[in-house]
Amino acid sequence: MASLLAFIQIGGAVALLLFGLKLVQDGATKAFGLRLKTAIGLGTKTGLRAFFSGLVATLGLQSSTATALLTASFIDRGMIRGRMAQIVLLGANVGTALTAVIVSAGIEAISPLLLLLGYGLGRRQATVWVGTGKALTGIGLMLLSLSLLGAATDPLREAPAMASFIGLLDQAWPVALVFAAVLAVLCSSSLAAVLLVLSLDLPPGLAVVMVLGANIGGAVPPVLATLTSRAATRRLTVGNLIVRSAGALLALPFAGLAGQALAAQDIWTSGLAVQAHLAFNLVLAMLVWPLARVLTRILRHMVPDQEEAGENAPQWLDETALETPPLALAGASRQALAIGDVIERMLEQTRVGFRKNDAAPLAEVAKLEERVDLRQQQVKTYLSRLGRGASETERRHTITILDYVINLEHVGDIIDRGLAVQVRKKIGLQLHFSDEGYKELDTMFLQTFEVLKLAQTVFMTRDRDLARRLMELKVEIRNQERQSSQRHLIRLREGLEETRETSSVHLDILRDLKRINAHFVSVAHPILDEEGLLIESRLRGG
Repeated sequence: MASLLAFIQIGGAVALLLFGLKLVQDGATKAFGLRLKTAIGLGTKTGLRAFFSGLVATLGLQSSTATALLTASFIDRGMIRGRMAQIVLLGANVGTALTAVIVSAGIEAISPLLLLLGYGLGRRQATVWVGTGKALTGIGLMLLSLSLLGAATDPLREAPAMASFIGLLDQAWPVALVFAAVLAVLCSSSLAAVLLVLSLDLPPGLAVVMVLGANIGGAVPPVLATLTSRAATRRLTVGNLIVRSAGALLALPFAGLAGQALAAQDIWTSGLAVQAHLAFNLVLAMLVWPLARVLTRILRHMVPDQEEAGENAPQWLDETALETPPLALAGASRQALAIGDVIERMLEQTRVGFRKNDAAPLAEVAKLEERVDLRQQQVKTYLSRLGRGASETERRHTITILDYVINLEHVGDIIDRGLAVQVRKKIGLQLHFSDEGYKELDTMFLQTFEVLKLAQTVFMTRDRDLARRLMELKVEIRNQERQSSQRHLIRLREGLEETRETSSVHLDILRDLKRINAHFVSVAHPILDEEGLLIESRLRGG
């Protein structure tokens, strides 16, 4: 009975740890998500910057899995090269190891203070404070869970059954490796698995083996999450799993020596498991970094590109559903989302041309714009034939879908006839932006992707809070556009030649991106208007 109670307490402590991790991730994403994403999107020009962008993002998100999926989304959009993305994940792996060091550094006593601060900040109105409060609450719960975990495992350390189980694992390291990997997969976190290993009184060699297993298991969830993604995305997560698995298997024969060496040092309060976790990922990063280009080539052969079929046929407009308005509207909504995906691809290719001074990706933009025009016309024609039995609510839904696809069609025009034209001008005239000007424009591109993603979600869910967040992003981008224009004019007054040569292109791209964001945000207007939260296109204070 005592053993059963101990296992329940351990399970509860682990659940609290995972809940705390999720709170930190959600809070950091809410408060700093756009900045973290921008840091990854802009921080991959060199290997060193890519490594530290992954490290910093993981310290913020408290999850290398979250960083891997975030990086995978950039790969999917063609924003990051495969080699740099692999280096980002090396930094992410070190980041999660540093997180384990910080969390396990014997600072459990401050958990009540963090919970208090988190509660206080969470009651503020500003998004950044709410997110920060949520993250602090999560850290406080993580520290509290470690105390509970330590207390729950105390009785087990002296239990004969646990001693026998640990003895069996110590005699079968491959089994221990797999056992720890499974724990990490179940927790969806190598950090949680390592902290669980830390709470147990294990022999040094076995502790190192369990840490190696946790590293393998921590790379599995991103692979599962990207199974249906594009080949370039799957290469990233599969590559990370291969790197961690190969590193763990190569290190396995030396686990005993490594455990003895770390135990002999005894210079940190964080525990042997955490030290082994950090040491493994640092060594792995140093070894794999120089081989990242070779790894990328190998992965390209392992996970080849596949041509997508049926691009020109509407996927969701089922003629037989027209007499059943709910089914027809569901299909039209899904088709509208597909148009949004095409718009995202147009933006991706325009940004690739802008970054690489290459006009080739812009050829696809013109073809995609024709597809957007065709799709929106198909949706309008389809909805005009909707059965007469539609209710008033369904008719309003029809108008919402039509408004959204029309706005997306306008965005396609702006990209093809505005942004792409300016990028071609930049390439044709061999214009070179100042470092500040280039960064400002690239940041606007990245923010536009995030607004589109949120607009797609708001369109489908009609969530009021997300609609408010979309309107807040509109204000942020409007301020960013104004500030960028002002900084550009200051550089002009200072006589910078690069700024003078690119002035027209810079301001036109800013204007077009601002217009695009306005079209995306318009999806939130009817939702907020119905709630009485919109007054002359401005949010009413809440």
